Amino acid sequence: MRRPITSTYRVQLRGPQADPSGRGFGFADAAEQIPYLRALGVSHIYLSPIFAAVRESNHNYDVTDPTQVNPELGGIEGLRTLADAAHEAGIGIVLDIVPNHLGVETPRTNRWWWDVLKHGRDSEFECYFDIDWHEDNGAGGKLGMPVLGTEGDEDKLELAHLGPEEFPEGAAPDGEDVLKYYDHYFPLAPGSYESLDDDPREVYERQAYRLMYWRDGVISYRRFFSVNGLAGIRQEDPLVFEHTHRALRQIIAEDLIDGIRVDHPDGLTNPFDYLTRLRDLIGEDRWLVVEKILGVTEPLDPRLSVDGTTGYDAMRELDGVFVDRSAEDSLSMLALQQSGSTWDEAAIEAAEHQLKREVASAELGAEIRRLVRAIRRDNFSTAGQEVSDEDLTSTVIELVAAMPVYRADYRSLSRITSSVIAEMARKFPSRSDALDLIAAAMLAEGEAKTRFAQVCGAVMAKGVEDTLFYRASRLVALQEVGGAPGRFGVGVAEFHLLQQERAQLWPRAMTSLTTHDTKRTEDTRARMIELTEMPNDFAELVRQVAAMVPPPDTATGHFLMQNILGVWPADGQITEALQERLHLYAVKAVREAGVKSSWFDQDAAYEQAVTDWIDALLMGPVTGLITTHVQRLHRGGVQVSLGRKVLQLAGAGVPDTYQGQEFMDFSLVDPDNRRFVDYTARVQSLTQYLEAREAEDFDLASYLYGDTEEQPEEAREGCYPGLDGRIADLAKQIIVREGLHLRRQYSDVFLRGEHQAVFAVGKAHDHLVGIARGDASVGGAKGLSVIALATRLPLELEARGGWGDTTVQLPDGEWTDRLTGRTFSGAVPVADVLATLPAALLVSASLTESSKL
Repeated sequence: MRRPITSTYRVQLRGPQADPSGRGFGFADAAEQIPYLRALGVSHIYLSPIFAAVRESNHNYDVTDPTQVNPELGGIEGLRTLADAAHEAGIGIVLDIVPNHLGVETPRTNRWWWDVLKHGRDSEFECYFDIDWHEDNGAGGKLGMPVLGTEGDEDKLELAHLGPEEFPEGAAPDGEDVLKYYDHYFPLAPGSYESLDDDPREVYERQAYRLMYWRDGVISYRRFFSVNGLAGIRQEDPLVFEHTHRALRQIIAEDLIDGIRVDHPDGLTNPFDYLTRLRDLIGEDRWLVVEKILGVTEPLDPRLSVDGTTGYDAMRELDGVFVDRSAEDSLSMLALQQSGSTWDEAAIEAAEHQLKREVASAELGAEIRRLVRAIRRDNFSTAGQEVSDEDLTSTVIELVAAMPVYRADYRSLSRITSSVIAEMARKFPSRSDALDLIAAAMLAEGEAKTRFAQVCGAVMAKGVEDTLFYRASRLVALQEVGGAPGRFGVGVAEFHLLQQERAQLWPRAMTSLTTHDTKRTEDTRARMIELTEMPNDFAELVRQVAAMVPPPDTATGHFLMQNILGVWPADGQITEALQERLHLYAVKAVREAGVKSSWFDQDAAYEQAVTDWIDALLMGPVTGLITTHVQRLHRGGVQVSLGRKVLQLAGAGVPDTYQGQEFMDFSLVDPDNRRFVDYTARVQSLTQYLEAREAEDFDLASYLYGDTEEQPEEAREGCYPGLDGRIADLAKQIIVREGLHLRRQYSDVFLRGEHQAVFAVGKAHDHLVGIARGDASVGGAKGLSVIALATRLPLELEARGGWGDTTVQLPDGEWTDRLTGRTFSGAVPVADVLATLPAALLVSASLTESSKL
């Protein structure tokens, strides 16, 4: 019987060359952490991509050989050793696979791509890649690659010989003659030259590829979004599917893994068909989740052969329910003053449409042009023949920009495209002929229909995630993948209905709070969310900072300030490491925003001004002001973080813990959130806790805070003065440990149990959010057997004088808090339940009794 997946723990693998220290984190390093993960209660370790990738990669999504387990990580033997260690400890393994693209940044490291460059359309691997060989592809029917740094740079080409050491092991035993452009190397077709003394330009003209000036926008292969070094592959071809999944099939045959996470399936030609074939390959009993980014009102197609998404939707809900929605107007006005926009829902929608249009016109222009050509080819009728290329292109751009979801060709979304076309035809009658042409091409069920779906996802990702979310600044914490910052949080009623939906439809979907891709870790966002509890104080801080240390421009300053507050040390201890981290983040943020600088047109002077401003914040006249502000934010943020974690652990779905997040971690986007984890500290902390709780007189409050005589009364006031620093780390780790063990102990309650809302009664009732889980077949009053409680809006609760007479009604019987060991029944004062921590995890006595039978 396969190990039930009750939780996952994500680890980022990397080879030694991806680490400046040369240390790396491979299979052997992961195996060393198995005893700790077992003690923590993890059911499955969740590995980042494991197949051979660029050696310097710190993420391994740039796979260069999907048929080989990465030797930099330990190879197949290392994976087997890790699997043996995990399975012996009762822990399973989940793999992250990358079916959409392969890394081709350095062509000679990818033998399939190298072969295509060498042999062109005669290559046995030509069908593996999504290449446009048509004569009108902008490269004269050749494979166009954006390589040249300057127009006319072809005179810089040379013929050279690369030794075998320059290729992957065994790829070129004697080395190979190549075409050289600075430090770029490309293969030479057999028979295209006689010796290295030939004219390089003439030899180049005989090749199947054409090196293009990178600003020309001629790219004749499908990419991952706009990343030139990641070339899309054609999983729709059975041969390609079989070859790219050969190693995975071996891993499945050896029963090394229990589940798969699929990266970016929306990029594929037919995600539905691919996932069906993948399900057949891995079997019905293995877990399968997809990185599918859903719109707020978008359902996951129930016909997909998957167990759910990777949890961006759950992240929006678990973050949003802790937002003080009454601050919306105040923060909108502040954003308007600082950035020129309120960034409310209407403004977000308008900016989204505009930025998607800009991305489609420029950064993804090559994909749009290929789509337009496909529409012409696939149109078998006479509809729209008189439409000019200019009108057709502009209409395609407007249509792609108007699509409200990443990809609309899932069966559950069958009417979205027609509805958007109908609305556009109504608003813009002059585009009717072009829309008729587009519709006719889609009806042909050919390349145009597929290409349209793929382009929509890329435009959405680049326009919204990678641009809009670095410009909008009303409440930056909400600007994560799958987020809806215009909605300003999630109401309690909406939250509960969505949890019920997940429990009923997708009980095995992953739920996430932090991933390798989140722009801020969960604890950073929790602190930033607390800005909604003190919007006026935040506005005053912004004004004081602007008066004393003006930012290069107020919009960028407003955006960056929220992120800086999120990671600013609560103790005010500024380090060089923090300074470097913030410099890297700020430069990345302004380039992603693309207003004053960008990845394509970098403004070094502006970027320097931004980092100089950050230095002035870190070591200048406002440093103390910021620290004082952060200390209050931090006090509330810790409570939000702990409460949200309890809700995730008890809630519907399979909770993932991103590496290291069992301690408080205040980090920003990669590479900041991919730093090495101090497992030694975590192992020591957990060991001490487990040893301490063996004592008969163990008391959590005493363990955390020491002298606890004052603690219950302070908790009544909604205040936990000692919940900081190391104690906050301990509290979070204890919550994770107890929650994960509870899930392993009573997996049916969480994987098949229903969801119910728990409400408080009294003056502070709106500060409690609670969920109840259970299964009538297991026991417990009315079938409920686990209750999770969390504190909302903790700073406001403190200001109101605490919980007062607020109570929560527990179902019949006794309920024991898994965290403190205290037992409750009936109508209980919330201040008593939350006397030690701002969250509780209550278990029905009837559940524990039934487990003994």
